[in-house]
Amino acid sequence: MTRSSLWSSARTKIAASLIAVAGMGTTLDTLAAEVNWRFTNLYSRGTAFGDVYQSFADKIEADSKGRMKITMLYAGEGVDTNGLISATKSGLLDMAAPFQPMHAGEIPFGVVEVGLPGSNGSLEELNALFHDKGWGEVLTEAYDRHGLVWLDPYFQPGVYVITKKKIDSIEDFKGLKIRAPGAYGRFFRELGASPVNLAWGETYTGLATGVIDGTIGSNLIDHRDGNFAEVAKYMYPLPVSSAQALPVLVNKNAWNKLPDELKQVVRDAATWHAQEQAEKSALWEQEAVADMEKIGMVWSPAASDADQAKWREAAEAVWEHYGKTDKYSARLVELLK
Repeated sequence: MTRSSLWSSARTKIAASLIAVAGMGTTLDTLAAEVNWRFTNLYSRGTAFGDVYQSFADKIEADSKGRMKITMLYAGEGVDTNGLISATKSGLLDMAAPFQPMHAGEIPFGVVEVGLPGSNGSLEELNALFHDKGWGEVLTEAYDRHGLVWLDPYFQPGVYVITKKKIDSIEDFKGLKIRAPGAYGRFFRELGASPVNLAWGETYTGLATGVIDGTIGSNLIDHRDGNFAEVAKYMYPLPVSSAQALPVLVNKNAWNKLPDELKQVVRDAATWHAQEQAEKSALWEQEAVADMEKIGMVWSPAASDADQAKWREAAEAVWEHYGKTDKYSARLVELLK
C-alpha cells in the first residue's frame, strides 16, 4: 500500500470514528441548525475543565439562537490528543482546544505561547501581554499559516510537578522519568531528568506502573482530576510556570463559511469562556489541593536558595533555546522580555 493510500485509509478511519461519536448526540435541533461543528477538548467527561468547555459550546448555541450546534468530543473520543492540530487543520474537526507542547513539531511557537518555564505574571499582566503588547497579533499570523483561526486564550493557574519520590533537593530529579512535553520537557532535561511525552489520559497508568516517576499538570486541578495523588504523593513547591495560556483554534475553511454575525458570536463566547476559566480555576485550585491532601498528598521540602538558583538557570537556558526555534517564537520571546 502506498503512503498516500495509507494516509487516506487513516483519514477514513478517523472520520468514521468522529461520525460515530458525534452521531450519539444527533437531535432534530442539530439537523435543523445552519452550522454543525465538532469541537474536541483535552479532558474526560465529568471533569471540571471538561464541563467548562461544554458550557462554552452551550453558550455558542444559545447566543446564536440555535443557528449553530456544537458537538463536544472529550478525551479518547475520535481523535487522540496528539492529533488535534492536524485533525483541525484537515477539517476532520472544526474546533479544538489543544495543549500546544504536545504539538511542538507542528507549532513550535505554541510552546512559547503556553508559557515558558520560569515565566510568571498575574492575570492582568497576561491579558496585557496578549491583547496590548503584541502577542495576539503574532499568534493570529502564526496560526493562520497553518489554516487555523486563533481565538482568545484562557489562562490557567501555575504548573507544578508531582512525583512518586520525595524531592529533597534539585539533585533528586536526576534520572527520573517526568511526563513533561515541549519546553517543560527541555526544562526537566536541564535538571537531569528524562522527559516523557504522554497523553493526560494515560498518565495515571504510567505513574502506577512505573513508566513515569512524575508528571506536570496543566494546573494543580489536573493532578486532582486525574487521581494522580493516589499513586504519586509528593508535590514540588516551586512552580514550573506560574500560569498557562491555552487557545481555542478553528479550522479556517469552517470559519470563513460563517456569516459575520456568527463569527462575532463565537469570538464573544471565547472571551466569556476565558473569563469563566480564569475565575473558576482560582477557586478550583484551592479545592484541588485540599482534596489531594485528604488522600495523603504532601509537599516536598521548600527549595533552598541554591536550588532556586538552579531552577532559574534551567529556565533561562530554555528561554534561550525557544527564542531560536522559529521566527514567531523569536518575536514572542522578544516581546516577553
